[in-house]
Amino acid sequence: MVRLIISLILLGLLTACTTSVLAPTRHLVEKAIAFELEKTQQQLSQQLDLDFQGFEIHRLSISQEQPLTIQNLPTYRVRGTYELTFKLPKRRLTQPQKPFEVYLQLQKEGKTWRLLVPEASGKDSKSVWRSYFIR
Repeated sequence: MVRLIISLILLGLLTACTTSVLAPTRHLVEKAIAFELEKTQQQLSQQLDLDFQGFEIHRLSISQEQPLTIQNLPTYRVRGTYELTFKLPKRRLTQPQKPFEVYLQLQKEGKTWRLLVPEASGKDSKSVWRSYFIR
């Protein structure tokens, strides 16, 4: 009985350690958000003829990391909030408590991560994901 309890405790610790090692870091989450913002910023700059001079992400707060499997690879849906400051030519525009949700997928070799972005698909088809390498 004692061996069983010790085995269960060790298994629990091993599982907890493995999950935390594989989970994306705050820095990686920030890079994924920045990647999405850069794409949006480029589109807005072109459509609205705005002179964005960059942005800053502050106060990143992760409220949920949900492990999933997408395309047979470990993936995390990460949710939370951050503060965004846009740099404009004559001022800064700050938006506090912006919610985010990103999907980050660990690749087969276990060394690199990709940002997954769901694409709109038909009602009867499977989910389609666009994948971007996060540096």
